[in-house]
Amino acid sequence: MVFDGIILSILIGFLRRGSIKGFAYLSFRAGWIFPLLLLVEILVFVFQTSYSWVATLSAPLFMVIYIVGLIFLWLNRKMNIGIMLLFIGVLLNFIVMVLNGGRMPVSLEAATILDPAYAEAIKNGLYGKHAVLTDRTLVGFLGDVIPITDPYPKDQVISIGDIVMNIGIFIFIQHVMVKTNHPEEVLTSTQIEGR
Repeated sequence: MVFDGIILSILIGFLRRGSIKGFAYLSFRAGWIFPLLLLVEILVFVFQTSYSWVATLSAPLFMVIYIVGLIFLWLNRKMNIGIMLLFIGVLLNFIVMVLNGGRMPVSLEAATILDPAYAEAIKNGLYGKHAVLTDRTLVGFLGDVIPITDPYPKDQVISIGDIVMNIGIFIFIQHVMVKTNHPEEVLTSTQIEGR
């Protein structure tokens, strides 16, 4: 869902006659963190079905990824309101996951719109990041309980946190593409911190 939000936000930015040149001038505090987290998450996702030890460690690894990601977003929260909303969305997802063994609860009722094999995989614990939402799930309303289907081109089940994250992504990207007309107007997080 986050990837979809990024693509949609960029397309809307172009429709608003924006430009991607502003991205070249962004300067995040501890900017190396984001690509590293992305790489680790991709590696865990790819190898968790091939190596049992990766699957075993996937839940704590995802928790570490969330914690470090939250620190990164907090350090850059003053860049614009979009980053702060992104932080809140990630925090909501983190809360429900940490309260439920490091896995995101998924409503099987909502997941009926998806491939049946996906629900079976969750039931069998084949997805390190997800687990079935049950009566014992804590704060289950923050889990993946919102089904999205037609007219959206890709059926999926998302959380409240995902929605907040995508709103934050949209605001951030619109600010960079449309609100910024000159490179010098792109404020770095360090510059803002010094104000």
